[in-house]
Amino acid sequence: MSIFKRMSQVFQQKANAALNKVENPTEALDLSYEKMLENLQQVRRSIADVLTSQKRLEAQRASLQSQYDKLQGQARQALQQGQEDVAKLALTRAQDAQKNIVALDPQINQLQAQEQALEETGRKLQSKIEVFRAQRDTMKAQYTAAKASTQAMESLGGLSEQMTDVNLMMDRAKDKVDEMQARAAAVSQLSDSGVLDSPSLGGSGDDIEAALAASSMTNSVDLQLEQMKAELTEGTKSTAVDNGTNQLPNDSATKGSSQPATPPPAAELNETNSITIRIAGESRYKVPVTIRPALEGLDTAMELAISQSDEVAFTKLTKQLTKLIRGSGTELSDADLSASDLVVPSADMSIADAMKILGSEEPEDAEEDAQT
Repeated sequence: MSIFKRMSQVFQQKANAALNKVENPTEALDLSYEKMLENLQQVRRSIADVLTSQKRLEAQRASLQSQYDKLQGQARQALQQGQEDVAKLALTRAQDAQKNIVALDPQINQLQAQEQALEETGRKLQSKIEVFRAQRDTMKAQYTAAKASTQAMESLGGLSEQMTDVNLMMDRAKDKVDEMQARAAAVSQLSDSGVLDSPSLGGSGDDIEAALAASSMTNSVDLQLEQMKAELTEGTKSTAVDNGTNQLPNDSATKGSSQPATPPPAAELNETNSITIRIAGESRYKVPVTIRPALEGLDTAMELAISQSDEVAFTKLTKQLTKLIRGSGTELSDADLSASDLVVPSADMSIADAMKILGSEEPEDAEEDAQT
């Protein structure tokens, strides 16, 4: 399950709990009753709209019928006068009017059926509203009685909100009294024993010790930081030697300067002074144990990048990690079947790939896949 889906579910749970806490059954019943009345009113408006459309079509049909009768009379009058072309034109128009009248009849019948269905729906809804109103009044009375009874029983049992606040205040007051009594006893004992007169509990002595402790801690942190920088620098120089980037153009340029430190051969590394690391999907390397602090620092930074979904930072850290391992270690041959102490992500691995590996594979399975 993704983080976003889990956050969405948690938000929905909190929202539902908050709504259930503030929801009032009596108000919910009143709102439901109002909604039902609104539905009934909407049905009545729909009946009025359908009836209006029906009356409009009926008026249109009557107009067409009147036009048809008029055209029939004009056709007879034209024949009596010997104007056969005019009579034919009048009959043609009368026929078109008759077609429109025939087309309107099904629409009028359909509107009448819809009106009757809406009227029946309105009558049923009216009956349900009357029943719901009676049930609403009964449920509201039951809820009010149950609420009053619950409040009375909580007050008697000390479970009401007011009684809870009183009990909490009494408990806090009792804790403060006990704390002050214990402190008074402790101060009295220290005063009697003369410890309060000792300079070690106050004065310049404490300031000096604090300053010395702070300086010691700062020096320790600076020393660790410098060691880590030196280890990372050594790994970078070793990588440069492998790639040929530190080769000088002539021998005179190397005079007076020491050559960069190269990775120790695999034969000089043993189980006590080295660890075996596999880069996922790539080769295995035997590296000196002295780079473990640097590995731990990169591991912490990568965990932070994964938690923040920072793909850029994660890619940068994986590149630094592989560069450190390749620069400070010695690549092992495929014939070496010794177990790996660590399996680290490759430089081109994404956060999604790392999460998939972390979530679906056990360490033993990952090691078997790496050896395969």
